[in-house]
Amino acid sequence: MATAASTTKTSNVPEHGRFSHWSEGIPATDALAHIPGEAGLPLVGHTFKQLADPHAFTREMIEKYGKVYKSKAFGGWNVALIGAEANEMVLFNKDKIFSSEQGWGPVLDQLFPRGLMLMDFDHHRMDRRALSIAFKPGPMRHYSGALNTGIAREVADWEGRMEFYPTIKKLTLDLAAESFIGIDWGPEADKINTAFVDMVQASVAPIRSPLPFTKMKRGVDGRAFLVDYFTQETHKRREAGGGQDMFSQFATATREDGSLLPVDEVVDHMNFLMMAAHDTITSSATSLIYYLAKNPQWQAKIREEIVAITGGPDASGNPRPLSYDDLGRLELTEMAFKEALRMMPPVPSMPRRALRDFEYGGYRIPAGQMVGINIYWTHHSEDYWDNPFTFDPMRFTPDKAKARHKYAWVPFGGGAHMCLGLHFAYMQVKILLAQLLQQYEIVVEEGYAPDWKAWPIPQPKDGLKVEFKKL
Repeated sequence: MATAASTTKTSNVPEHGRFSHWSEGIPATDALAHIPGEAGLPLVGHTFKQLADPHAFTREMIEKYGKVYKSKAFGGWNVALIGAEANEMVLFNKDKIFSSEQGWGPVLDQLFPRGLMLMDFDHHRMDRRALSIAFKPGPMRHYSGALNTGIAREVADWEGRMEFYPTIKKLTLDLAAESFIGIDWGPEADKINTAFVDMVQASVAPIRSPLPFTKMKRGVDGRAFLVDYFTQETHKRREAGGGQDMFSQFATATREDGSLLPVDEVVDHMNFLMMAAHDTITSSATSLIYYLAKNPQWQAKIREEIVAITGGPDASGNPRPLSYDDLGRLELTEMAFKEALRMMPPVPSMPRRALRDFEYGGYRIPAGQMVGINIYWTHHSEDYWDNPFTFDPMRFTPDKAKARHKYAWVPFGGGAHMCLGLHFAYMQVKILLAQLLQQYEIVVEEGYAPDWKAWPIPQPKDGLKVEFKKL
């Protein structure tokens, strides 16, 4: 029986190495018989229903079964653990029950193996520490300069109507080339961009084998192209002795014993982090621009804050850059970005795999079971937010944030797997807004409300139709 309490109890099975691969040790169906839920259609389960509208599916299941339920999709059973308390248990993971590597494995192991998100415990800790050098103040200050220059160059020509999503996607890729890799893409830009797009789309492809003409085949081919590209570049960076760009920092990063990361691991980390920075920042910036266009009063407040800090456009009418040292002063801008991330989290849900038996909400979940938390639902639950579908950055004043459950807002994850590049994301979005709002008003047609594709990373299906009007 389910109870109101949410406690965690575990068996004495060791937390490390119980399953060597996510496909091993899957519990029998009858081991989940006591958990409410349903299998859906024969063979495919709820796969297509979840792909069509995952948020509606989640609401329907919670209304039927409560905040712990099972469903079948993508070839297996998943147990959903819903709410801020579940987020804390899974993400903080104090008892090392949950594997991120084996949770993401069915989705990403053919596409982004050995990315930082697909590591656990000691291996994750060692590589995260080695890679964190790329996000220290020195390199971040360097990225800041590159972002100011690159964004100013592109945004200067944005006057008029456009589809924002593909425009910011191209800009984000160009910025990643300069800040992350320290090069101009040149003629390889289209191939690299296509490879990343194909890999992300393959992550939720119903057909999981790389058969000819399938999304998975395109994704696997995209990975092969990028592995070759980044392998060659890693050797070049090591021969050159490093540099200030992120890739050079990764290529020359060392573990605690002073050893360099293996080349193939550098490649996998770079592949994953480029994808994460490219697609998640694109999604987040798009949702923020949409909500500022729909809420012009907030657009005006943020513009006023930016002008007060930068001094506004220079004598020639060109926006002044936002210095690295002033990033922390943009308090309203950061609150608006946090609210956009609440409204449209770039990673709507997160999978894990239970390495040991545990209990939550009165239900015993067996070792080996795939489980998942739902970030989007928590971000829109009246359990934690007043009028949750209304854009209101004032939710993120220090007092209100302190009073709220710590895991009610988790767009960057939490615990040991908190997004390594979250400060880079804040920096890029703040610099983007500083350039945009010093010279444009962002406008959408009255009543405009685009339909959003929810998975795997949210994006507006029509590209987000906006107009930038010169001030």
